[in-house]
Amino acid sequence: MFSTTNHLNSRMERVQLPLIPVVGKLIRQHPGTISLGQGVVGYPPPERAIASLQSFLARSDNHLYQAVGGIEPLIEAIETKLATDNQIKIDQQNCVVVTAGSNMAFMNALLAITQAEDEIILNTPYYFNHEMAITMANCRPVLVNTDADCQLDLNAIAEAITPKTKAIVTISPNNPTGAVYPPASLKAVNDLCRDRGIYHISDEAYEYFTYGVKHTSPGAFPDNQAHTISLFSLSKAYGFASWRIGYMVIPQHLLLAIQKVQDTNLICPPVVSQYAALGALQAGVSYCRQHLQEIAKVRAVVLRQLESIADLCQIATANGAFYFWLKINTQLDDLELVESLIKKYRVAVIPGSTFGMKDSCYLRVAYGSLQLATAEAGIERLVTGLRDLCQ
Repeated sequence: MFSTTNHLNSRMERVQLPLIPVVGKLIRQHPGTISLGQGVVGYPPPERAIASLQSFLARSDNHLYQAVGGIEPLIEAIETKLATDNQIKIDQQNCVVVTAGSNMAFMNALLAITQAEDEIILNTPYYFNHEMAITMANCRPVLVNTDADCQLDLNAIAEAITPKTKAIVTISPNNPTGAVYPPASLKAVNDLCRDRGIYHISDEAYEYFTYGVKHTSPGAFPDNQAHTISLFSLSKAYGFASWRIGYMVIPQHLLLAIQKVQDTNLICPPVVSQYAALGALQAGVSYCRQHLQEIAKVRAVVLRQLESIADLCQIATANGAFYFWLKINTQLDDLELVESLIKKYRVAVIPGSTFGMKDSCYLRVAYGSLQLATAEAGIERLVTGLRDLCQ
Protein backbone atom coordinates (compact mmCIF):
# COMPACT_ATOMS: atom_id res chain seq x y z
CA MET A 1 0.00 0.00 0.00
CA PHE A 2 1.35 3.44 -0.98
CA SER A 3 2.02 5.66 2.02
CA THR A 4 2.58 9.36 1.52
CA THR A 5 4.33 9.47 4.88
CA ASN A 6 7.02 7.09 3.60
CA HIS A 7 7.46 8.95 0.31
CA LEU A 8 7.81 12.55 1.47
CA ASN A 9 10.61 14.40 -0.29
CA SER A 10 13.01 15.20 2.53
CA ARG A 11 14.79 17.83 0.43
CA MET A 12 11.61 19.85 -0.08
CA GLU A 13 10.63 19.41 3.55
CA ARG A 14 13.71 21.47 4.44
CA VAL A 15 12.66 24.34 2.17
CA GLN A 16 10.93 27.16 4.02
CA LEU A 17 7.40 28.19 3.16
CA PRO A 18 7.61 31.97 2.60
CA LEU A 19 5.31 34.06 4.74
CA ILE A 20 4.40 36.39 1.86
CA PRO A 21 1.53 34.11 0.68
CA VAL A 22 0.32 33.95 4.30
CA VAL A 23 0.27 37.74 4.45
CA GLY A 24 -1.48 37.85 1.07
CA LYS A 25 -4.25 35.61 2.37
CA LEU A 26 -4.71 37.84 5.41
CA ILE A 27 -4.97 40.88 3.14
CA ARG A 28 -7.68 39.22 1.07
CA GLN A 29 -9.58 38.32 4.23
CA HIS A 30 -9.55 41.96 5.37
CA PRO A 31 -10.79 44.18 2.52
CA GLY A 32 -9.49 47.73 2.51
CA THR A 33 -6.03 46.75 3.73
CA ILE A 34 -3.24 48.84 2.23
CA SER A 35 -0.25 46.68 1.37
CA LEU A 36 3.20 47.95 2.23
CA GLY A 37 4.47 44.47 1.51
CA GLN A 38 4.60 43.78 -2.21
CA GLY A 39 8.00 44.20 -3.86
CA VAL A 40 6.89 45.52 -7.25
CA VAL A 41 6.54 48.86 -8.99
CA GLY A 42 3.16 50.37 -9.81
CA TYR A 43 3.89 51.47 -13.38
CA PRO A 44 3.43 49.40 -16.56
CA PRO A 45 5.97 48.42 -19.22
CA PRO A 46 6.95 51.09 -21.76
CA GLU A 47 4.73 51.40 -24.84
CA ARG A 48 7.70 50.41 -26.98
CA ALA A 49 7.75 47.02 -25.22
CA ILE A 50 4.11 46.40 -26.10
CA ALA A 51 4.65 47.62 -29.66
CA SER A 52 7.45 45.06 -30.06
CA LEU A 53 4.88 42.29 -29.86
CA GLN A 54 3.90 43.07 -33.46
CA SER A 55 7.41 42.11 -34.53
CA PHE A 56 7.01 38.83 -32.70
CA LEU A 57 3.70 38.09 -34.41
CA ALA A 58 5.07 38.96 -37.85
CA ARG A 59 7.25 35.83 -37.94
CA SER A 60 5.61 32.41 -37.84
CA ASP A 61 8.81 30.72 -36.69
CA ASN A 62 8.59 32.67 -33.44
CA HIS A 63 6.00 30.13 -32.32
CA LEU A 64 8.74 27.47 -32.38
CA TYR A 65 11.55 26.94 -29.89
CA GLN A 66 14.36 29.45 -30.15
CA ALA A 67 17.92 29.57 -28.83
CA VAL A 68 18.40 28.22 -25.31
CA GLY A 69 20.27 31.33 -24.17
CA GLY A 70 18.08 33.98 -25.79
CA ILE A 71 17.39 35.52 -29.19
CA GLU A 72 20.32 37.31 -30.77
CA PRO A 73 18.75 40.82 -31.03
CA LEU A 74 17.98 40.81 -27.32
CA ILE A 75 21.46 39.58 -26.39
CA GLU A 76 22.98 42.35 -28.50
CA ALA A 77 20.76 44.94 -26.76
CA ILE A 78 21.76 43.57 -23.36
CA GLU A 79 25.45 43.74 -24.24
CA THR A 80 25.03 47.39 -25.24
CA LYS A 81 23.14 48.13 -22.02
CA LEU A 82 25.82 46.40 -19.91
CA ALA A 83 28.58 48.45 -21.53
CA THR A 84 26.69 51.73 -21.12
CA ASP A 85 25.00 51.34 -17.74
CA ASN A 86 27.22 48.86 -15.88
CA GLN A 87 30.64 49.28 -17.51
CA ILE A 88 30.65 45.52 -18.09
CA LYS A 89 32.37 44.50 -21.31
CA ILE A 90 31.39 41.21 -22.95
CA ASP A 91 34.43 39.56 -24.51
CA GLN A 92 35.99 36.12 -24.95
CA GLN A 93 35.98 35.48 -21.20
CA ASN A 94 32.28 36.01 -20.41
CA CYS A 95 28.86 35.89 -22.04
CA VAL A 96 25.16 36.70 -21.60
CA VAL A 97 22.37 34.19 -21.02
CA VAL A 98 18.73 35.35 -21.07
CA THR A 99 16.58 33.70 -18.40
CA ALA A 100 12.97 33.61 -17.22
CA GLY A 101 13.64 36.19 -14.50
CA SER A 102 16.67 36.51 -12.25
CA ASN A 103 15.38 33.82 -9.87
CA MET A 104 15.94 31.33 -12.69
CA ALA A 105 19.35 32.86 -13.28
CA PHE A 106 20.24 32.22 -9.64
CA MET A 107 19.10 28.60 -9.83
CA ASN A 108 21.00 28.15 -13.11
CA ALA A 109 24.16 29.38 -11.40
CA LEU A 110 23.69 27.13 -8.38
CA LEU A 111 23.18 23.98 -10.41
CA ALA A 112 26.15 24.82 -12.63
CA ILE A 113 28.72 25.42 -9.88
CA THR A 114 27.71 23.12 -7.00
CA GLN A 115 27.33 19.52 -6.01
CA ALA A 116 25.41 18.12 -3.06
CA GLU A 117 26.45 19.47 0.37
CA ASP A 118 28.37 22.43 -1.03
CA GLU A 119 28.00 25.75 0.80
CA ILE A 120 26.82 29.16 -0.39
CA ILE A 121 27.36 32.22 1.80
CA LEU A 122 24.32 34.49 2.22
CA ASN A 123 24.36 37.79 4.07
CA THR A 124 21.43 38.22 6.45
CA PRO A 125 18.77 39.34 6.13
CA TYR A 126 18.75 37.28 2.94
CA TYR A 127 16.39 37.24 -0.05
CA PHE A 128 14.24 34.24 0.81
CA ASN A 129 14.16 32.75 -2.72
CA HIS A 130 17.96 32.54 -2.65
CA GLU A 131 17.90 30.55 0.58
CA MET A 132 15.13 28.32 -0.78
CA ALA A 133 17.00 27.64 -4.03
CA ILE A 134 20.18 26.68 -2.18
CA THR A 135 18.25 24.18 -0.07
CA MET A 136 16.44 22.78 -3.13
CA ALA A 137 19.82 22.23 -4.78
CA ASN A 138 20.78 20.05 -1.78
CA CYS A 139 23.39 22.58 -0.72
CA ARG A 140 23.78 24.43 2.57
CA PRO A 141 23.21 28.17 3.04
CA VAL A 142 25.83 29.63 5.37
CA LEU A 143 24.38 32.74 7.00
CA VAL A 144 26.60 35.71 7.82
CA ASN A 145 25.21 38.66 9.75
CA THR A 146 25.50 42.17 8.35
CA ASP A 147 26.25 45.04 10.72
CA ALA A 148 23.69 47.16 12.58
CA ASP A 149 23.11 49.25 9.45
CA CYS A 150 22.79 46.18 7.18
CA GLN A 151 26.19 46.68 5.57
CA LEU A 152 28.55 43.80 4.78
CA ASP A 153 30.77 42.44 7.54
CA LEU A 154 33.84 41.58 5.46
CA ASN A 155 35.73 39.83 8.28
CA ALA A 156 32.75 37.62 9.08
CA ILE A 157 32.35 36.73 5.40
CA ALA A 158 36.00 35.71 5.15
CA GLU A 159 35.78 33.63 8.31
CA ALA A 160 32.72 31.78 6.97
CA ILE A 161 34.58 30.34 3.97
CA THR A 162 35.35 26.63 4.18
CA PRO A 163 36.63 24.05 1.68
CA LYS A 164 32.97 23.41 0.75
CA THR A 165 32.21 27.06 -0.08
CA LYS A 166 31.35 27.61 -3.74
CA ALA A 167 30.09 31.21 -3.78
CA ILE A 168 29.37 34.39 -1.86
CA VAL A 169 26.09 36.13 -2.74
CA THR A 170 25.65 39.90 -2.56
CA ILE A 171 22.48 41.86 -3.35
CA SER A 172 22.96 45.57 -3.98
CA PRO A 173 20.73 47.55 -3.89
CA ASN A 174 19.42 45.14 -1.32
CA ASN A 175 16.18 43.26 -0.88
CA PRO A 176 14.92 43.37 1.89
CA THR A 177 16.91 46.18 3.52
CA GLY A 178 17.34 48.84 0.83
CA ALA A 179 21.07 49.01 1.63
CA VAL A 180 23.47 49.94 -1.16
CA TYR A 181 26.95 48.49 -0.73
CA PRO A 182 29.83 50.88 -1.48
CA PRO A 183 32.32 50.01 -4.23
CA ALA A 184 35.05 49.23 -1.70
CA SER A 185 32.95 46.55 0.01
CA LEU A 186 31.91 44.91 -3.25
CA LYS A 187 35.50 45.02 -4.50
CA ALA A 188 36.69 43.39 -1.27
CA VAL A 189 34.18 40.55 -1.70
CA ASN A 190 35.08 40.14 -5.37
CA ASP A 191 38.80 40.02 -4.60
CA LEU A 192 38.18 37.55 -1.78
CA CYS A 193 36.32 35.26 -4.17
CA ARG A 194 39.14 35.43 -6.70
CA ASP A 195 41.79 34.73 -4.07
CA ARG A 196 39.86 31.79 -2.54
CA GLY A 197 38.87 30.25 -5.87
CA ILE A 198 35.10 30.69 -5.42
CA TYR A 199 32.39 32.62 -7.27
CA HIS A 200 30.89 36.00 -6.51
CA ILE A 201 27.16 35.94 -7.35
CA SER A 202 25.99 39.54 -7.62
CA ASP A 203 22.21 40.11 -7.70
CA GLU A 204 21.49 43.53 -9.24
CA ALA A 205 17.73 43.44 -9.82
CA TYR A 206 17.35 46.92 -8.27
CA GLU A 207 20.31 48.51 -10.07
CA TYR A 208 18.47 51.70 -11.06
CA PHE A 209 16.68 52.27 -7.75
CA THR A 210 19.16 54.44 -5.86
CA TYR A 211 18.74 57.74 -4.00
CA GLY A 212 21.77 59.99 -3.73
CA VAL A 213 24.28 57.17 -4.24
CA LYS A 214 25.54 55.19 -7.24
CA HIS A 215 25.15 51.51 -7.97
CA THR A 216 28.31 49.51 -8.60
CA SER A 217 28.44 46.32 -10.66
CA PRO A 218 31.18 43.91 -9.54
CA GLY A 219 31.32 42.70 -13.14
CA ALA A 220 33.02 46.00 -13.98
CA PHE A 221 36.02 45.38 -11.72
CA PRO A 222 39.31 44.51 -13.48
CA ASP A 223 40.12 40.82 -13.97
CA ASN A 224 36.80 39.60 -12.56
CA GLN A 225 35.35 37.62 -15.47
CA ALA A 226 36.48 34.15 -14.38
CA HIS A 227 34.74 34.24 -10.99
CA THR A 228 31.87 36.77 -11.21
CA ILE A 229 28.26 35.82 -11.96
CA SER A 230 26.04 38.88 -12.37
CA LEU A 231 22.23 38.61 -12.25
CA PHE A 232 19.86 41.21 -13.71
CA SER A 233 16.11 41.58 -14.13
CA LEU A 234 13.66 43.68 -16.12
CA SER A 235 10.89 43.09 -13.56
CA LYS A 236 11.48 46.21 -11.47
CA ALA A 237 12.90 48.84 -13.80
CA TYR A 238 10.45 48.23 -16.64
CA GLY A 239 7.25 47.21 -14.81
CA PHE A 240 7.87 43.77 -16.26
CA ALA A 241 7.28 41.37 -13.38
CA SER A 242 4.91 38.89 -15.02
CA TRP A 243 6.78 38.82 -18.33
CA ARG A 244 9.57 36.85 -16.61
CA ILE A 245 12.70 38.06 -18.34
CA GLY A 246 16.06 38.43 -16.68
CA TYR A 247 19.62 37.68 -17.72
CA MET A 248 22.97 36.69 -16.35
CA VAL A 249 26.56 37.51 -17.20
CA ILE A 250 28.68 34.42 -16.61
CA PRO A 251 32.23 33.21 -17.08
CA GLN A 252 32.57 31.57 -20.49
CA HIS A 253 33.61 28.30 -18.86
CA LEU A 254 30.15 27.96 -17.24
CA LEU A 255 28.18 28.36 -20.47
CA LEU A 256 27.81 24.68 -21.35
CA ALA A 257 26.69 23.73 -17.83
CA ILE A 258 24.15 26.56 -17.70
CA GLN A 259 22.83 25.67 -21.15
CA LYS A 260 22.23 22.12 -19.88
CA VAL A 261 20.29 23.42 -16.87
CA GLN A 262 18.23 25.91 -18.85
CA ASP A 263 17.44 23.51 -21.68
CA THR A 264 16.15 20.99 -19.12
CA ASN A 265 14.05 23.42 -17.08
CA LEU A 266 12.89 25.87 -19.72
CA ILE A 267 14.16 24.97 -23.23
CA CYS A 268 14.24 28.69 -24.01
CA PRO A 269 13.02 31.90 -22.38
CA PRO A 270 9.49 32.85 -23.57
CA VAL A 271 10.12 34.33 -27.00
CA VAL A 272 7.16 36.71 -26.88
CA SER A 273 8.53 38.13 -23.63
CA GLN A 274 11.99 38.46 -25.18
CA TYR A 275 10.56 40.65 -27.93
CA ALA A 276 8.88 42.82 -25.32
CA ALA A 277 12.15 42.95 -23.38
CA LEU A 278 13.93 44.15 -26.51
CA GLY A 279 11.44 47.00 -26.80
CA ALA A 280 11.90 47.83 -23.12
CA LEU A 281 15.67 48.05 -23.45
CA GLN A 282 15.27 50.22 -26.54
CA ALA A 283 13.14 52.59 -24.44
CA GLY A 284 16.13 52.68 -22.11
CA VAL A 285 16.86 53.58 -18.52
CA SER A 286 15.25 57.00 -18.95
CA TYR A 287 11.87 55.23 -18.78
CA CYS A 288 12.67 53.93 -15.31
CA ARG A 289 14.17 57.22 -14.15
CA GLN A 290 11.06 59.24 -14.96
CA HIS A 291 9.06 56.95 -12.67
CA LEU A 292 11.82 56.89 -10.08
CA GLN A 293 11.18 60.56 -9.39
CA GLU A 294 7.68 59.71 -8.17
CA ILE A 295 8.93 56.75 -6.15
CA ALA A 296 11.47 59.06 -4.50
CA LYS A 297 8.62 61.35 -3.40
CA VAL A 298 6.79 58.40 -1.87
CA ARG A 299 10.03 57.30 -0.21
CA ALA A 300 10.45 60.71 1.42
CA VAL A 301 6.92 60.58 2.86
CA VAL A 302 7.39 57.07 4.20
CA LEU A 303 10.78 57.86 5.74
CA ARG A 304 9.52 61.05 7.39
CA GLN A 305 6.66 59.18 9.06
CA LEU A 306 8.90 56.31 10.16
CA GLU A 307 11.37 58.73 11.72
CA SER A 308 8.53 59.99 13.92
CA ILE A 309 8.58 56.65 15.74
CA ALA A 310 12.34 56.34 16.12
CA ASP A 311 11.74 55.55 19.79
CA LEU A 312 9.89 52.37 18.74
CA CYS A 313 12.20 51.07 16.03
CA GLN A 314 15.60 51.27 14.41
CA ILE A 315 15.52 52.11 10.70
CA ALA A 316 18.42 50.84 8.62
CA THR A 317 19.90 53.34 6.16
CA ALA A 318 18.19 52.55 2.86
CA ASN A 319 19.60 54.38 -0.15
CA GLY A 320 18.31 51.89 -2.68
CA ALA A 321 15.52 49.58 -3.87
CA PHE A 322 12.09 50.53 -2.44
CA TYR A 323 12.22 49.05 1.03
CA PHE A 324 12.79 50.09 4.60
CA TRP A 325 13.96 47.56 7.18
CA LEU A 326 12.75 48.08 10.72
CA LYS A 327 13.86 46.49 13.97
CA ILE A 328 10.89 46.91 16.30
CA ASN A 329 11.36 47.37 20.05
CA THR A 330 8.80 44.80 21.14
CA GLN A 331 8.51 41.33 22.62
CA LEU A 332 5.82 40.48 20.07
CA ASP A 333 6.49 37.79 17.48
CA ASP A 334 6.86 39.37 14.03
CA LEU A 335 4.01 37.38 12.46
CA GLU A 336 1.79 38.13 15.44
CA LEU A 337 2.52 41.82 14.96
CA VAL A 338 1.83 41.63 11.21
CA GLU A 339 -1.50 39.88 11.82
CA SER A 340 -2.55 42.55 14.32
CA LEU A 341 -1.60 45.34 11.93
CA ILE A 342 -3.75 43.83 9.20
CA LYS A 343 -6.74 42.91 11.36
CA LYS A 344 -6.88 46.06 13.48
CA TYR A 345 -5.29 48.76 11.33
CA ARG A 346 -5.75 47.49 7.75
CA VAL A 347 -2.09 47.82 6.78
CA ALA A 348 0.23 45.00 5.73
CA VAL A 349 4.01 44.62 5.93
CA ILE A 350 6.24 41.54 5.66
CA PRO A 351 7.66 39.82 8.77
CA GLY A 352 11.44 39.70 8.99
CA SER A 353 11.55 35.99 9.77
CA THR A 354 10.88 35.16 6.11
CA PHE A 355 14.23 36.83 5.39
CA GLY A 356 16.02 34.73 8.00
CA MET A 357 15.87 37.16 10.94
CA LYS A 358 14.44 35.47 14.02
CA ASP A 359 16.44 36.93 16.91
CA SER A 360 14.20 40.02 17.22
CA CYS A 361 11.08 41.49 15.62
CA TYR A 362 11.82 42.86 12.16
CA LEU A 363 9.53 44.20 9.44
CA ARG A 364 10.07 45.00 5.76
CA VAL A 365 8.15 48.02 4.48
CA ALA A 366 7.75 48.29 0.69
CA TYR A 367 6.60 51.43 -1.12
CA GLY A 368 7.45 50.97 -4.81
CA SER A 369 3.95 50.18 -6.04
CA LEU A 370 2.07 52.96 -4.24
CA GLN A 371 0.72 56.30 -5.35
CA LEU A 372 1.58 59.16 -3.02
CA ALA A 373 -1.88 59.44 -1.44
CA THR A 374 -2.11 55.70 -0.81
CA ALA A 375 1.37 55.65 0.67
CA GLU A 376 0.49 58.49 3.02
CA ALA A 377 -2.60 56.66 4.23
CA GLY A 378 -0.78 53.35 4.56
CA ILE A 379 2.19 54.67 6.48
CA GLU A 380 -0.11 56.62 8.83
CA ARG A 381 -1.90 53.36 9.62
CA LEU A 382 1.40 51.60 10.19
CA VAL A 383 2.72 54.30 12.50
CA THR A 384 -0.51 54.37 14.48
CA GLY A 385 -0.56 50.60 14.76
CA LEU A 386 3.04 50.36 15.92
CA ARG A 387 2.48 53.07 18.52
CA ASP A 388 -0.59 51.29 19.88
CA LEU A 389 0.79 47.77 19.80
CA CYS A 390 4.44 48.29 20.80
CA GLN A 391 4.45 51.03 23.43
